[in-house]
Amino acid sequence: MRSLRALAALACLAALCAPAAAQTSPTLAKIRERGELICGSSPGVAGFSIQDATGRWNGFDTDICRALAAAIFDDQDKIKFIPLSSKDRLIALQAGEIDVLPRTTTWTLSRNLSQGVTFTTVNYYDGQGFMVPKKLGVTSASKLDGASICVAQGTTSELNLADYFRRNRMKYEVAAFGTAEEALKAYESGRCDAYTTDISSLSAVRLKLQDIDNHVILPDVISKEPLGPWVRTGDEGWFNLVRFTVLALVNAEELGVTKANVREMLKSDNPEIKRFLGLEGKFGEALGLTNDWTVRMIAAVGNYGESFDRYLGKGSRLGLERGPNALWTNGGLQYAPPFR
Repeated sequence: MRSLRALAALACLAALCAPAAAQTSPTLAKIRERGELICGSSPGVAGFSIQDATGRWNGFDTDICRALAAAIFDDQDKIKFIPLSSKDRLIALQAGEIDVLPRTTTWTLSRNLSQGVTFTTVNYYDGQGFMVPKKLGVTSASKLDGASICVAQGTTSELNLADYFRRNRMKYEVAAFGTAEEALKAYESGRCDAYTTDISSLSAVRLKLQDIDNHVILPDVISKEPLGPWVRTGDEGWFNLVRFTVLALVNAEELGVTKANVREMLKSDNPEIKRFLGLEGKFGEALGLTNDWTVRMIAAVGNYGESFDRYLGKGSRLGLERGPNALWTNGGLQYAPPFR
């Protein structure tokens, strides 16, 4: 009798551990029928999404789209990139003009509740800051009382700016522009004392200035800006696929699976690696893919750390520290659920 109970318990445990049946995703079906993924990108932010001399899009955000294309088609180039301004990005997603938006867009309550779009997961923890001309002699945002600030419309930066100055009982003049490019040009021409946006973007746009050394990014961080890919609300299968694509890149780094060794890792005896690479279980099928989807992704773009180092880290033009974007095992916030 006891053995029967034990067998029953094991059967229940197996059922709980087994992946669910494949979710029907209208978005994934449409992408397959179309033969390409349509990905929203920024008009051009160094490190995140920018075209090279040949017209190819590259960057930390575009790697998410390339990973998705590799998982779906086994071809990271089956993508159409559509550059979108800050004010148009979520509208384009809601209208179905793009399939996914991994374009430096902050996760906020109002966006997630009221615009027909849903945030998937954080791929970059950021915060808003200020860039000023070195000649002003300003060393802290607390010294910007009475300053004029350039900012792009349709961004969380506008509200954060107002909150910061009100909270610190300081005055300022806002100069809002339709696009980040217009705001940056106005700042460079001297129309504003400072330019504000996410610190990662400040590091990127500073590279565009004619005299880089005469502009400094202040050390102050005035907001929380969790960034990551967005999808339309209502397609749970597509939501899960995009979310677990990002999480798979993070898990790959933690497991030591890289672009160079992913094929060799298929020989691993580690049960966690075997599940992750699709050798055990049917997690890929549950997402509407083949079970080796993570192998194709990592072979195409590498793991999270490789993508970060390539486009944002010390080996890139931006030279950013990992900071909160380090793995949780290294004191950071990047933490992905296990694949089991």
